[in-house]
Amino acid sequence: MFPFIDITPLLLQTVGAALTDPLFLVVVAVVALQYWRMGKVKESFFGLKPRGLWRDVLLAAGFGLLGGVVASCLMVLVGVTLSNSGLMYLWPLAILLMLIDARFLCFAYAGGILALSSLVLGWPQVSVPQVLGLVAVLHMVEAFLILVSGHLGAVPTFIKSPGGKVVGGFALQKFWPIPLAALIVVGHTSGPAGGISLPDWWPLIKGGLADNADNLLYTLMPVVAGLGYGDLAAARTPEQKSRISSIILAVYSMILLVLAVLAAQSRLLAVAAAIFSPLGHELVIYLGKQLELTRPPLYQPPVRGVKVLDVIPGYPAWQAGLRSGDIILEVNGMQVSSRQGLEFALGIYPQIQLTYWSARENNVIREGIEFADRHMLGILPVPEGNEENYMELSTNGPIRRWFNNRLRKQR
Repeated sequence: MFPFIDITPLLLQTVGAALTDPLFLVVVAVVALQYWRMGKVKESFFGLKPRGLWRDVLLAAGFGLLGGVVASCLMVLVGVTLSNSGLMYLWPLAILLMLIDARFLCFAYAGGILALSSLVLGWPQVSVPQVLGLVAVLHMVEAFLILVSGHLGAVPTFIKSPGGKVVGGFALQKFWPIPLAALIVVGHTSGPAGGISLPDWWPLIKGGLADNADNLLYTLMPVVAGLGYGDLAAARTPEQKSRISSIILAVYSMILLVLAVLAAQSRLLAVAAAIFSPLGHELVIYLGKQLELTRPPLYQPPVRGVKVLDVIPGYPAWQAGLRSGDIILEVNGMQVSSRQGLEFALGIYPQIQLTYWSARENNVIREGIEFADRHMLGILPVPEGNEENYMELSTNGPIRRWFNNRLRKQR
């Protein structure tokens, strides 16, 4: 039986040490900057200043702490160590790949390339099972964080559908500072030593730990990391899309972890694991896109009324019960069927009574709203299909943009 009861106090103490690391505060500051930028995007859509920036940052830090504890437990359980894991190569390679495409910042690509280079070229000298095991555990934790918080703070946006029509959607962007307790090898022992004894089957990932892996001495070291998630929900609600994305990513990380464990047994399995790391992640992205494209857009004008894309918490519309996906049918008995019609009706009545269909309750509701300024209602209707401003769906990095511009000039 794995001695979690004995290890947990040391693990929590080490995670606590990571929280006091100045680097953790730097990562939290970067996360705060990202949420501030997302708030500016919301402000550009609504014309109103969103509330709760620091609430979002604290939530991200709280979920990041929870993810850090889960990641630390998983790394200790399977025996992923930072010794010979190639971490010093992963970050520079990931940043270099990001210059080609932003999605390549993920360790799945850098880890796969690093593992293949070690297997084929013999450089750098890293443990392929440890590298890919680290990638698998981080993605497993990312899947968990997406499941519990990936839909929170979704940013409304307009996008162009494959048919050329502008529709509504949500950009799902999350960032989490992750305090970790990571294993490192500190020496060997030729006999019984103080500390915590581990089961005979441990570690599951033995690659790169030398032949006498059973006699190694380990310690826990505080490490600060960061995880991010980016997705788009147009045919599903943010909750539905984040749930599906987390399941697909969890399956990918489980398969990669199994391959990382088996990679120590044969070179062929190690090559298969290294190839699966980036290609499997590309399959995750492809499946996510296909699942969106196979369904009609959710946030487009209804047959009757004005559908709501998003509502700002705390503003009059939110307090009246309006939520994303609801359909405003009438304003003081006057039927509305377009964004312009809604704005006109809101402007001519000093007191407002909205009649709307609630997507949550599947029922028509009539609610009075008090507000001093019609611009302060706090709702964003879905686009009508012919808007000129919409979000370009591109993750091209500066190198790819430069290359594409060169190709266009040559033509």
